[in-house]
Amino acid sequence: MVAEIIKRVPMLTFLKAYIKSMRLYYSFVTGIAGWIGVSFYQYVAHSTGPRGTSNIARTIEVPTPPEKMLVILLILFLAWGINQIINDFLGRNEDRINAPDRPMVSGELNPHHALALSASLLLMSFMITWFFLQPIAILPLVAGVMLNVVYEYAKGYGIWGNIVFGLMISMCGLFGFYASGPMDIWMTRSRFSALFFIAVMNGLMTYYTYFKDFTGDMAAGKRTIIVRFGLEKNRYISIAASFLPSILFIAGYFGFHSFEIRLNNTFIILGVLTVFLQIWTGYLYYMNPRGEMTYYSLVTNFRACTCGQATIIAMFNPTLGMVLFLVTYVFVGFLFNLHTNIKA
Repeated sequence: MVAEIIKRVPMLTFLKAYIKSMRLYYSFVTGIAGWIGVSFYQYVAHSTGPRGTSNIARTIEVPTPPEKMLVILLILFLAWGINQIINDFLGRNEDRINAPDRPMVSGELNPHHALALSASLLLMSFMITWFFLQPIAILPLVAGVMLNVVYEYAKGYGIWGNIVFGLMISMCGLFGFYASGPMDIWMTRSRFSALFFIAVMNGLMTYYTYFKDFTGDMAAGKRTIIVRFGLEKNRYISIAASFLPSILFIAGYFGFHSFEIRLNNTFIILGVLTVFLQIWTGYLYYMNPRGEMTYYSLVTNFRACTCGQATIIAMFNPTLGMVLFLVTYVFVGFLFNLHTNIKA
């Protein structure tokens, strides 16, 4: 299949268009979400004795070998781009209006060849997971791909698109955890809570991306929240929604004891910075619901989401959380600035 692609299309030209379509500044969304699972598994594997009521205790968990951890993270960071090809393939109608310069719409990238390559890479990921990592991790991997397909259709039904998208990215966290090694306890309150907050932050992130797609989504009949309520009402929704993750975390942590982990100073500092990024994102879309700034505000939106995910890691691994927060903030901006064409 891949050999046929290379035969029909000049290899370098095809790969350049394919990588451009992957929009690698998004890779930190899936990569850091999955890193939460990988890092938490190491936390459990190094635990000695019970840590509260959420079963944060080692049973048969063992630290993940470096080579396996590298493979897991590679799959996670590439997951967005590989699946983005599927998303672009299914969303060509609205992209002809919203993003006419995208390679798959402009003719730079053959849609069927790109889809074939993504299918091949997904199959390779499945095989690596089954034979080299942990077979159980196939489940969230398959679920993530299926949710990506469902998302393209759910996007047309208001908040359901955001819910499906959030669930899809939360599968990265579950994959990272399940792929890291053997375990006896598959789900606990803390683990479910982490997946829930991954879903909330990413559902909110994708809500803000709909502002730039308003015209094309409306023409294609995609009834997103932006299309359903209009730009003027969504200016105020964008402000209110920016407080949602903070309110849910405070209510969950202190009201429902959703995380049985004591908060540390690093988490609190990064949490405050994340809240600022989230509120600043809401403010930017309140001020610029249309126009070029609607596109360029995306970088703050992506940072708020990915840095928020790094902050979750800081809850149980402060040093790693701090490093990933800084690295993510820098490289999301760097990679985003390589894509200056708002129509692509």
